[in-house]
Amino acid sequence: MTDLSLSAAPATAAIADHRQSRRVWPKVWSILRHVLLLSLVVVTLYPVLWMVVSSLRPEGYIFNNPSLILDTFEVSNYTHGWTALGAPFSLYLTNSAIIVLGAVVGNLITCAMAAYAFARLKFRFQRPAFATMLLTIMLPFHVVVVPQYILFAQLDLINTFVPLILPKFLATDAFFIFLMMQFLRGLPKELDEAARIDGAGHFRIFGQILLPLMTPALATTAIFTFLWVWNDFFTQLIYLTDPNLYTVPVALRSFIDAQSKSSYGAMFAMSVVSVLPMLLIFTFGQKYLIRGIATTGGK
Repeated sequence: MTDLSLSAAPATAAIADHRQSRRVWPKVWSILRHVLLLSLVVVTLYPVLWMVVSSLRPEGYIFNNPSLILDTFEVSNYTHGWTALGAPFSLYLTNSAIIVLGAVVGNLITCAMAAYAFARLKFRFQRPAFATMLLTIMLPFHVVVVPQYILFAQLDLINTFVPLILPKFLATDAFFIFLMMQFLRGLPKELDEAARIDGAGHFRIFGQILLPLMTPALATTAIFTFLWVWNDFFTQLIYLTDPNLYTVPVALRSFIDAQSKSSYGAMFAMSVVSVLPMLLIFTFGQKYLIRGIATTGGK
């Protein structure tokens, strides 16, 4: 019995050590994973944080100090940047808001109707039309810039907001059509059949039955449209040449002049101001955005 007890003791200790190591290693890997993710977050957010800190530094110290520690608190960049372009920066915020509002409304209406047509209706040449719609997603935007510009120039619509808003009312964003169509395919068709038995037509089925259920997809479309249009620089630079019609991205570019002194402090300050609407939209719409992406394509 004594020999058996002595031989069993090392085995029991080895088993205990093995069980303890199995409990310790997952904790170690969890800590390392969190440290790695935190490091990536810091690296990702560093440019944004440096922009915020630089907006509160004097003009001559912005590029001399790459740290995030704020030695001085200079608010003159905000007061100077608000009126540095000859007009209050609220004018450019208003111009961007008008374009963004029109783009969001246009995408929500027309993309949802197009998605309903592809997901619920049967019509001639439906598959070729759907394939063509998908091909437009892979088509680079720069390919259609020149034809669109010539078209709007012939219609005498250059230097207006129409070229930036009108295409959204023609369901030109195929990505959102595909997103909403996949969401609609996840809704049971029995809802349509029950409404049709009660005498409802396509517009009533779409407007009263399916559209309220599409809230996550609609919110996702609205948020992405807001972010993309608000940050759009290339298209707005092409169509808008009047300084009074400048949007926020074009106005921020005006702070930098290759032939004279550039005002980086004011530009960073107004960049912080321009980021606030996007931050608010993402903060309040985050749950709808996640729900819309998570449920898109689900059955």
